[in-house]
Order: sequence, then C-alpha cells, then structure tokens
Amino acid sequence: MAASSTGWHDAGQASLDTRFFVDDGLWRDAPMLTGKGSFEPRADVKNILVTGGEGFIASWLVRHLVTKYSEAYNVVSFDKLDYCSSLNNARMLESRPNFNFFHGDLTNPDDVLECLRRYKIDTVFHLAAHTHVDLSFGNSYNFTKTNVVGTHVLLESAIAVGTIKRFYHISTDEVYGEVEKDAADLTEHSSLWPTNPYAASKAAAEMMVMAYARSFKLPAVVVRLNNVYGPHQYPEKIIPKFINLLQRKRPLWIHGDGQHTRRYLYAGDAADAFDTVLHKGVIGQIYNVDSRDEISNLDLARQLLDVFGIANAEGWTEHTKDRPFNDRRYAVDGSKLRKLGWKQSVSFESGLAATVDWYGRFGEWWGEIDAILSPFPVVERDQVVSTPLKAGCAPVPALTEEETGVGAKEEHAHAMVNGHNERNGVAAKKRKAGDMA
Repeated sequence: MAASSTGWHDAGQASLDTRFFVDDGLWRDAPMLTGKGSFEPRADVKNILVTGGEGFIASWLVRHLVTKYSEAYNVVSFDKLDYCSSLNNARMLESRPNFNFFHGDLTNPDDVLECLRRYKIDTVFHLAAHTHVDLSFGNSYNFTKTNVVGTHVLLESAIAVGTIKRFYHISTDEVYGEVEKDAADLTEHSSLWPTNPYAASKAAAEMMVMAYARSFKLPAVVVRLNNVYGPHQYPEKIIPKFINLLQRKRPLWIHGDGQHTRRYLYAGDAADAFDTVLHKGVIGQIYNVDSRDEISNLDLARQLLDVFGIANAEGWTEHTKDRPFNDRRYAVDGSKLRKLGWKQSVSFESGLAATVDWYGRFGEWWGEIDAILSPFPVVERDQVVSTPLKAGCAPVPALTEEETGVGAKEEHAHAMVNGHNERNGVAAKKRKAGDMA
C-alpha cells in the first residue's frame, strides 16, 4: 500500500509486496469503538507498539489507546495485512498525530527491528497471531510460523534494541485445555494442556516469553483471554459467522452436538482489561481475563435467531461433523485481574445486540466473505477459498438424528481438509517464587 494513495503514515516495507485495499469510505460512517475506562498515564510509557493492530482485538486496543491517551502515548499499529485484518479497522485514526501504521511481517527480523528503532518503542502489546482453531487443523505450519516464530523474532528484536520497558503478551484460555463441566475454574497457576494446533502454538509462544523473561530479564506480562466477540471481528469465528449467515438467510452450521460451551467477553471489556494491566498490572505476572457468560453453540444459535425475529428455528440449524478434537468447555478464574479494579461491564445480551447492529450496517467491511462462511473454510496463500474448490477433499455428511439427538435429518456434502496445507507459507526482577504466575 503506497502512502501517497492512502494517506497512511507508512508505506509497505521492502520484505512485503505492497497491498492496495480500495478505500470505499465505509469506515467514515463507523463509530469509534473503544473501551470505557482510562487511567492516569504512566510516566515510563511513551511509544507503544501493537502487533496485529489491524485485526479484531488489537484494533480495539489501538483505537482505545490512541483516543483515550492522545496527549500521552504514541501508538504504532504493526500488521502484515493478512486475510482477516482490514485497514478499515483503524482508518478513522489516520489524522491523529499520535498514530502510525507500519506494514511489516512479524517473522522478518528486519521489519521488526526497523519498526522498534524508528518509533523508539518502549512498550509492546503482542497480539498478532493466527487464531482460528478450525484452520489450525489443516494449516498448522502457518500457525507455528506466525505464533511461535513470530513471537521469537519479536522477543529477539526487543532484546536487541534494549529499549523495551514493558512487554505484554496476549494469549488465550485455550492453552489450559478442556475443563470438565463441574470442575473448578482454572487459575494462572494451573497446568497447560493444549489440545489443538492453535492452542499448542500459543502455549509454545508463552514458553518463549517466559524463557526470555528469565534469561534476559525481559519485563514481561502474560494475559490469557476468554473468547472475545464484538464489532470488527472477521466472520470466521462463530458469532460473526452466524450473524452473516442469518443476514443471507442461510442456516447455521453446528459442529457436533452443539453442546460445547464458551465464555464470551465483549471486545470493549477486553480493551479495558489491557488498559488495566498496563496501568495497574505487575511485571512478571500472568492475568486471566474471564467472563461469566458461558453459552453453548446451540444456545448461541437460538439467541441469534431470536434477535433476528425468527420464532420457528426448524430448518435454521444444521449439524456437521465435529473438529478432530473439540474442547467441550474452558473455564478460568479472573479474580486476580478483578482485584486491580477491572470488571466485565457489558452483558452478553447488550453486546450481542450491538454486534448484530454493527454487522447490519457494515457488512461490507472486508469485501467478499462468502468463502469463510462455509462450515470448513480453507486458507491458501493468505486467501480464503470455499472448501468445495479444494481438490481431493472428502465430503463430510451431516450428522444423523441418532448422532446428534436433535433431529438433523438431511445430508449435506461439505468438504474438509485432509492433512496439512503444505505451504510453509518475565520478570524485570527475580521473584521469590521464580515463576510467572
């Protein structure tokens, strides 16, 4: 993307082909969505790097920091501009003097070092990652490359420049693995037992961060989030995918029996959690960010059908084969973060209503998205393709009534990727316990 054609502060770096995204002006009518709170700015924070800044959660943080701390912090959004990111997520900030965009590849040390040095970065929020579990089963090499190698490059670069005073690594509750229905919520001290390639790559990235905190005294903090939802989320995840399917009057695909549950946190609450950790958190600690809204996939479908005014749900949900392994639930205890003053403030009902409204107004945010709305999407060369177009894919039938127990009677041919996509496309001081927790 050339700076002259977009007005953006930074052109593409030499390691990347510049990518031109047509500016249709849709973002001009979009609200400036951020968290709600703010704090007295830190004297030791001035120039903040947010990796993956044009993606979903990171763009909420970018908008929050740029607008809430306009006189205190400079914010740099670093992004490769992968298939699930969009310059629309931060275009409304381009006239702000404390915002810059850097088009770079996190796995390229030259890009990362140039960005850290050019903007004299002292604080890092590392959110760049491949995050879609379904895709990790058929595209796992890219998850390792981005999530593990990318984190390693960022850590090495942070040590090399020697200016990083705070390093916030954003992770996921999925690193803990599956939690039984009646089991206690997991704390930051609980063992990590990831069960899918995505979660394993995030756990591996955490181990890299903790190792650098020990070996190089990198002042690091790890933050583990529940499932985050809200406006600006690329429609590969269940809530925006379901919303977009209903907008197109298409049925909702349910993996397995639909009884898997997740705890959902509105993106504005997540931005406030990061803000709290930045201003109140302790270096060398791990913080869970939890939600009290635990909802099954079937209940989520029913709630969305209700929001869309569909009283008779028959024919609006269709069951497909499940993932190779699908954790039934996650459950973490976020009391440690709540003691710093953070709390979940947006109810699921109001957050879901706001999300449905946003997609109704800005459904063209990413351009054409029909390919990602299939039950088993595929990413090839950073582009989403419909699974039926994938050569050699085996059909995946719908589940029988006996398998689901909910009356899914019709059979459907859906494609599933077999095997991998072959393209390889913390403490500043030692604490007595000696571990980040």
